[in-house]
This record gives sequence, C-alpha cells and structure tokens, in this order.
Amino acid sequence: MENVAFIINPFSAKKDYHPFLRALKKEVNNPLFYISESIQGTFNFIDNHYATTDIFVAVGGDGTISTVAQKLINTEKILAIFPAGSGNGFSNETKFSKNIDELLAKIKARKVKKIDTFTVNGRLSINVSGTGFDGKVVKEFEKTDRGFKNYIKVSIKTFFNYKPVQIKFLTESFKKYSGRYLMLNIANTRQFGNNAYIAPKASKSDGLVDLVLVKKFPLTYSPFFAFRMFTKRLKDDQYVTYLPVSEIEFEVDTKNWHLDGEFNKIESPVKVKVQPKSLNILQ
Repeated sequence: MENVAFIINPFSAKKDYHPFLRALKKEVNNPLFYISESIQGTFNFIDNHYATTDIFVAVGGDGTISTVAQKLINTEKILAIFPAGSGNGFSNETKFSKNIDELLAKIKARKVKKIDTFTVNGRLSINVSGTGFDGKVVKEFEKTDRGFKNYIKVSIKTFFNYKPVQIKFLTESFKKYSGRYLMLNIANTRQFGNNAYIAPKASKSDGLVDLVLVKKFPLTYSPFFAFRMFTKRLKDDQYVTYLPVSEIEFEVDTKNWHLDGEFNKIESPVKVKVQPKSLNILQ
C-alpha cells in the first residue's frame, strides 16, 4: 500500500474510529495514517506527505471529505473515502462503502475519474450546500449527538418556527426568480445524505450544479415532499424549482449556511461558481 495516506476524523459519527484502524492495520503493513486534531492539522499532514503520496483517503463524513479535497483540487492527487459520517451523502454518490476490503481493492486497481466541485464565495463544496431552513437545521443539529433520528427531530422542530429567507438574484437571467424561499440548495450530487435526494437529476460531472429553490409549503404537503425526496421523485412543481447553473450571484438576508453539512457564516452577495472536472476521485 505504497503512496497512500489515511486521514481519520475521530469525531465523525459515533466517534469510534478504532475498529477501522484495527482492520486497516490487519490488512496493511505499517499504514500511513493521521488522526486529525483540527482542519489545520489535516492541511499540515497533507502538505508534509504531499510529495510521496498519490492517494489520500478521507475517513469521515462529508465535512471531512471536503476538508481533504481542499488540498487536492486541480492537482493530480487522488481522493478516496471510507464513509464514517452521519449522512455520508458524497460517499453514497461516489460508491464508497463501509467495507475496508472493497476500499483496498479500489486502491490497488487505481481507476480514477475527474468530477466537478464548486465554490460559494471562494469556499469549496463537493456535495450539497445551502442556506435558509437547512442552514438553520445544520446549526441546531451540531448541538446534538448527530445521527439520522436527531436530524429528523431538529428538522421538524425548526420547520414550524422558521420564516423564509429573502433571495435577490443579481445575475440578469435569474432575477425573475427573486423572492422568499424556505431554502436554497446548491447540488453537485443528488443527495444530502441518508438517501435524501434533494436534486435527483444532478450530475457531478456535467459542469453544472442544480440550484434548488424551495418555497415554504403547508403541513399537508410535507409527506409528499418527504416521500418524493426519499424516492428520487422530487421535481419542479408549485413549491420546488430547479435551475441548472455554472455560475450565479445573489443576495440573501441570512448568513447561516451549511457547506457539505458543516455550518458556515457567509456574507452576501453570494457568488457560486462551478469548477469543472477539478477533483480526481477513486473509482
């Protein structure tokens, strides 16, 4: 297992990375790994091993993967994943499983595909990012022990009290979509995580992201929205609008965002820009 480094987030999901590490050491003689203490620590580890490493394996959730990817964008280095997050949206979409033998087989085969990423005011996102309702949900979710059940509880509690955000599009051809929305999502792949497909037709290799505008809907619509989201059937209707874009700029009256499931504060105006085929990912 030469030229491969494993970066482990010890705080992901159930906060127990030891089974993975034991399995790795059983299969790989003296593996190169780093148990991350911080984002900067991860960056330093990558920098220190950059010259001698071809494949960096992110062991964690979408936030961990995005952190590792920041150092690999527009390079020949390769990203691989062992999913260990609460939602694992990006790893689901890139077909990485919680099977270490499958991961090691992929590493041995070294088949690679280039995929798109995008930026929000210069900050990298690889999966799905957004503002409005889901930005608030992520902020509150980070105060819990994570997990899918807690995410649902926080989402339901937030929905009843949340007031839609005002979005003003600055890009001329999109100004007609300005208005109040429950949430705005930017989808490079199809799902948030846990097989919740917010953008069923999104592609991570078409040079576009799906801008998803969701108006606040009545409680009676909630079961339909949830059913369609979990069965890949969401589409344009009176509450949901899909806009495929490569670049767009707008203002929004909140600073609360999530980037790949991690809470961020982002000032308006907001500029979204796709970076086509900017990341090498193991197949």
